[in-house]
Amino acid sequence: MTVLDGVLADLKAEGEYVESLVAGLDEPGWRTATPAEGWDIATTIAHLLWTDETSVKAIDGTLLLNGEGDKAAWDEVVMKAFADPAGFVDTEAFDLAKTHTGADLLARWQESRVALDAKLRTVPDGQKLMWFGPPMSPASMATARLMETWAHGIDVAEGLGLVHEQSDRIRNVASLGHRTRNYSFVNSGLEKPAEDFRVELTLPSGELWTAGPEDAAQRVTGPAYDFCLLVTQRRHRADLALVATGADADKWLDIAQAFAGPAGGGREPMNQGGNN
Repeated sequence: MTVLDGVLADLKAEGEYVESLVAGLDEPGWRTATPAEGWDIATTIAHLLWTDETSVKAIDGTLLLNGEGDKAAWDEVVMKAFADPAGFVDTEAFDLAKTHTGADLLARWQESRVALDAKLRTVPDGQKLMWFGPPMSPASMATARLMETWAHGIDVAEGLGLVHEQSDRIRNVASLGHRTRNYSFVNSGLEKPAEDFRVELTLPSGELWTAGPEDAAQRVTGPAYDFCLLVTQRRHRADLALVATGADADKWLDIAQAFAGPAGGGREPMNQGGNN
């Protein structure tokens, strides 16, 4: 199994889990608010399907450079991004949610997940894919889709008053959170640290997930689920059992952001006492 195969298998499972949360909803249920301000469940699924469909357009646009594919649809998305770089993604989600029933959104999301899986498997080895930021590998694109599906799945579960499932699939989210460390600093207007960090996280199964040199002075330890909540800004640091050693690692936990876009404000703390 290749790295891409593994990530795609986890992405498929994560999508199926989120789908199970919404499959039985009636139309009023689709309009249930989530913890993301201004977003209901319909908007959340609309965002996921739009991004899956846009990822397929990006792949087609990239493959055109190799003599196949279709770049027109991707160019149209890019023009919208130029016109409203800060808001066009949210606008697309809200427009879809307003013009589609929940059942239609779900059906379209099911189709988009299948299409993206198939399209990613067609990308030649070594080919980087166009995106709104730096070009990325198929495995990186799949990981980004898994991160978003997981994070928005939390919003859906909590909006419905359900306990979100924990699984070792979050190792992909943890990996992305670690790899975007420098991005988090630069995105917050800070100089990126010169030294590597050591990250040691316990997955839901009890397995230890690690990254970075063992002898690094800057360290982050704790539950992998908490780390993933942090880097997707689904929880405030004060509510998480993460421990930072070193000033740079400590700062990272204040600004960590695994997703693209302006530095997010995150969520307000629920536990005012904190456990930093």
